Amino acid sequence: MDQTQSPLHVAAEQILDDLAIIILDAEQATKPLELPPFRPQLFELFARAVATGLVHEDAEPDLSSDGVLKALAERFGLASGVRNSVAKDVELAPEHLAKMRLLWSLLRMWMEWTYAWERWPEYHIPA
Repeated sequence: MDQTQSPLHVAAEQILDDLAIIILDAEQATKPLELPPFRPQLFELFARAVATGLVHEDAEPDLSSDGVLKALAERFGLASGVRNSVAKDVELAPEHLAKMRLLWSLLRMWMEWTYAWERWPEYHIPA
């Protein structure tokens, strides 16, 4: 089996696809990701990502906050948009700036959830 078609890669791609859809839905609705229905949908995807065991920086594929940010920024063309903006010494295009803001919101939540998930056992050990 080709490594890019492994069950973990397929699961990671589906999670990234679903994250992209939610981000685009929030952008179209001009609503923040932190509000329903987006936040609960995102958390469900986070829980699915944790279940894959890929929410850490050494994972392959990488569904840590940095890995998710990198993959989604690439999908949305933000890397090339930023490069073009810097090269031409112009402001970032409004559509790229809007997506970047949404990705920052997602990144913040993903990092907070990761931290809380990792610390959960410390506070829930039976006495």
